[in-house]
Amino acid sequence: MAKRIESVDFLRGFTIAAMILVNTPGTWSHVYKPLLHAEWHGLTPTDLIFPFFLFIVGISIYFAYKNKSNSVETYKKVIIRSLKLIGLGLVLNWFTPYFPFIGEWETLRFPGVLQRIGIVFFISAVLYLNCSWKTILAISCSVLLGYWLFLGFMILPEGISPTFDRAPNNWAMYIDSNLLGSHMWKTDYDPEGFFSTLPSIISCLFGILVARLLDNLNNRVYLLFGTGLLLLVSGYIFNIWFPINKAIWSSSFVLVTSGWGTLILAIIYYFTDIKSIQIGSMLKYAGMNAITVYFLSSFITSIFYQVKIGENDNIHSWIYTTIYTHDFMSDKFSSLLYALTVVAFYLLLGYIMYRKKIFIKV
Repeated sequence: MAKRIESVDFLRGFTIAAMILVNTPGTWSHVYKPLLHAEWHGLTPTDLIFPFFLFIVGISIYFAYKNKSNSVETYKKVIIRSLKLIGLGLVLNWFTPYFPFIGEWETLRFPGVLQRIGIVFFISAVLYLNCSWKTILAISCSVLLGYWLFLGFMILPEGISPTFDRAPNNWAMYIDSNLLGSHMWKTDYDPEGFFSTLPSIISCLFGILVARLLDNLNNRVYLLFGTGLLLLVSGYIFNIWFPINKAIWSSSFVLVTSGWGTLILAIIYYFTDIKSIQIGSMLKYAGMNAITVYFLSSFITSIFYQVKIGENDNIHSWIYTTIYTHDFMSDKFSSLLYALTVVAFYLLLGYIMYRKKIFIKV
């Protein structure tokens, strides 16, 4: 496609900004509830962020590879990009401030956001290069249905009945615990675990299908709205039998988040691509270097947590307590203000990279 679709860059930049916002509060002790994940079942605005990004990865796959042949060179690029994403994710985990020693093998977390993006990108790209949209839709529906049936009805070893709750007899948690052991985010589960990666691929495949629709809209934006509403209603109905849950990436979660993603994309598309109203340019610029901005924000945040200032402070806590904590502001507002400052910094970085025509492809 010769002309970039403005709404896609905008939504990608918005998603990255939201990721940074929820990942860098001034203090985790004081955070507004919408900026936290649901404790288990349920959905908050924060729970929409990661599936939105995978959804956008699917859109990007469609436009990047729609004219590509199934050549060795194409697959080589797909593999290399996937490995880069997985490698960058492992680097971030190696530097994470939440483990006592940098690089300690026994506690190194294997899963992660970038690792999941890398795996999802690889599988989705291969499917897109080899399957028609009807086959991709059939695969998506089959996986969502099969995932529900497996988690909800497949008996665990020793005759134990399965559950969707946070318990040892949850299949997603059971498989991850046995495969990953101590290399998980929590002792009992990982939100980017092995088994829940399977339905997360469908979030990306829905992005591919919506991108195909987007590419053939001819300004019929109501088709996007209709698709979004169909996904949304289907997801909330499915929630009756399979609760919306980000931690295990439930099938209803895939449908609902893809529905919201499609509806929000439709709104942005109407204003930016049809009406040519320029909104949120700073978000658009960050979206053009999304992975770079996300990686830098995560990496620098880790450094800020680890570099000590005095006996009791690190860079992060010193900046927060010195600049952002005041008697006339609530703790939650101070924490949010810190996060907004971090977001503003990386949006500015995205703008500078755009002006200097720096576009880093991972």
